[in-house]
Parts: sequence; structure tokens; C-alpha cells
Amino acid sequence: MPIPESIASLCTLLKNSRKTVVLTGAGVSTLSGIPDFRSANGLYAHDWHGMRIEDILSLEVFRAHPEYFYALKIFIQPNDAYAPSIVHTTLAEMQSRGLVQGIFTQNIDRLHTIAGATDVIELHGSAQRNHCLKCHAMYPLEAILETATKGEVPHCPKCGGVIKPDIVFYGENLVAEDLDRAFNDFAHADLALVLGTSLVVYPVAALPEETIRHGGKIVIVNAQPTPLDRYAELTFTDLASTFQALHDWLAATQE
Repeated sequence: MPIPESIASLCTLLKNSRKTVVLTGAGVSTLSGIPDFRSANGLYAHDWHGMRIEDILSLEVFRAHPEYFYALKIFIQPNDAYAPSIVHTTLAEMQSRGLVQGIFTQNIDRLHTIAGATDVIELHGSAQRNHCLKCHAMYPLEAILETATKGEVPHCPKCGGVIKPDIVFYGENLVAEDLDRAFNDFAHADLALVLGTSLVVYPVAALPEETIRHGGKIVIVNAQPTPLDRYAELTFTDLASTFQALHDWLAATQE
């Protein structure tokens, strides 16, 4: 069965690109059953006990009331809570084949790594790492998982301080080294795949602009329009079908 012309064009772009980078957002994780943030039924559309989720995710509120964050029981999950989607697994295969040189994600669910990707920059952090706000001792996810999944606040066994996941909360800066690498990689990319993100949260939303500014091409796959659609070489609206087609293409070209 011949592949659609638009998918064939995407495959050609991938084959001809010397450096391809990827930016993924919440839309990629919704395929695994994880709710997104900004859609009509996303997390931000609902209050929690009269509080906005966005406020609970601020550093100021976390320092004053960490119990609000942990009581949500949304953001701290065991590694097997959700399965990687066709997007995660296909990107991991593309990376192993040398078709993708870097995966940058706004998501905190670790699903790219669980799917087998080996070079993933989690721009908004991850609960895989956690630290004490008082003595700065570091703890892996496993050290806080049991307490956190009960909706309770984990405390540092060394000093009693509150343990915070290394997720970038509102009011915190992104890790400078990760952001510097992202801007450098996108500036030097021949092709950037922009997947499942509305491109409204800066500074990450500016990454594909760097590719365009330096003469590279972008491909956008997102259910809703984005501010950069008019600059894209190709646009698609359905992640699942697009990546199923890419998966089939990879299978057909397996050496």
C-alpha cells in the first residue's frame, strides 16, 4: 500500500537531513493516557479544592504548602504507570537509526527514556530526581514514591526538610546548560520536528524559531494550529496516524 504523499515528503526530509532535532509537548503524552494542560479538558481547565492547578505548580505555593502538590497525586508516578505511545517508540527507533540527533521534551513523564531513547533533554525537569529544599540532599524517584503516591509530603531523612521533585515549577528557571544546548542544537539543525506542543510557553517555544532563523526546516504535528504553522514545511494534525506511518516506513526500510 503506497504511503500518502505528505508522509513520503516527510520521509524524504528525514533522509536528507544531516541533523534532525525533536521538540515534544503534552500532546505526545496524551496518547499514553496522560492529561494535557491547556486543552478544553486539560488540567488547567479544572480547579482543585478552589485552587488553580497553575498556582499549585508555582514555587511560592509549593514552599508554603507542599501538601497541595502531593495531594494531587498526578505528577509523581511509578515508571510503569503509563506505557510509551507510538510516538515515543518510533522516535526512539529513529534515534537508534541515526535519523534523529536530539530529543528535547517539555514533558516530565520520562516516557521517551522508558521507550528506549538515549539522548533526551527534559527541559521542564523530571520527578526521576528529587532534592531536599533544606539541605539539598538528592533522592531518586524510588526514595519518595511510596509516600508521594499516598498523597503525603516526603521529608528528608537527614534533616527533615521537604523533598521537592526536580520539576521546573512556575517561578523557577530552566536548567541553563540544557537550554543552551537546546538553542544551539535547534540553530544548527537542518530539520526540527515539533510534536504535540502549542508553542505558547517560552523560552521553549522559541526553539523552532531558531531553526527557521538559521535556514533549517520545521515540520509541525499538532492537533491545534500553532503560531509557526505558516513557516512549516509540512503540518499534520494527528500524531498517532503520522507516527504509525513513520513506524511502517522504518519497518519497510529495515536493513
